[in-house]
Amino acid sequence: MTTLLFAHPSFQRHETPPGHVEHSGRYAAVEKALSHGDFAGLERRAAPLADDADLDRVHSAAYRTVIEENAPRSGLAQFDADTFMGPSSLEAALRGAGGAIAAVDAVCAGEADNAFVAARPPGHHAEPERAMGFCFFNNAAIAALRARAHGAVRVAVVDFDVHHGNGTEAALWHDENAFFASSHEWPQYPGTGRASDRGAYDNIFNAPLTTGEDGDAFRHAWGDRLLPALSDFDPDFIVISAGFDAHAADPLGGLSLREADFAWITGEVAAIARDKAQGRLVSVLEGGYDLHALGASAAAHVKTLMAQ
Repeated sequence: MTTLLFAHPSFQRHETPPGHVEHSGRYAAVEKALSHGDFAGLERRAAPLADDADLDRVHSAAYRTVIEENAPRSGLAQFDADTFMGPSSLEAALRGAGGAIAAVDAVCAGEADNAFVAARPPGHHAEPERAMGFCFFNNAAIAALRARAHGAVRVAVVDFDVHHGNGTEAALWHDENAFFASSHEWPQYPGTGRASDRGAYDNIFNAPLTTGEDGDAFRHAWGDRLLPALSDFDPDFIVISAGFDAHAADPLGGLSLREADFAWITGEVAAIARDKAQGRLVSVLEGGYDLHALGASAAAHVKTLMAQ
């Protein structure tokens, strides 16, 4: 058994304006970090394109049409203040969702213990009917709901990005057999994720962290509240939204996590997956905008997945 890595050159080709923090160097940094000899045991696969049925798990046909019809043949299309799409971006977004789907399929088929999808653009801000926050398709929610095609009923997404995963929360809010847990800086973009927001079935768990808090506060939030709630939910499958912009070096975040904190939470979630979900776990890349911190944090995360 092994850890799978889903990647594709289109992830690097996704275009954003000059000076944009979500740029091609992010994918290159993760690729470089995972090319180290420590990762020789990774099985690498090309992320396929998602089809409409995959996207339908979260996004409507009308929304897909808007995205597809506004994908430019040249130049850049702008969806909100910071969400842009170039000629290569639609393929990248479709392969991000497709890689998440393929990862779920492979893990459920017993081809690997777990998987990491090095997707770009990220996905957790994409709401069912709205592109925002650099995101077009919600890879994590799509992956979680795909697991039901393999017999999983109770599916969970956990998110440790510095920004709240509003899109994932919206996608799972009314699903009594879905669970979402998030730690994130507060106040911070996109302004969602209050601790009092609990979902239609008491299935949403948010742990806002104050600007400047470090790994101790992060570990307390997860250890005292979010991880026990995940275990109590008794999931059949777990998806991680792996954002690394809570790192102390990140220019968009105000928390002070280190690589060891990301390794710790990865191991804790994997332990619950082993106990509750037959070990079935898929992780998808979200944020992380300091290139050195992103590469080092992704390496710590994947190395921990490989040790499970």
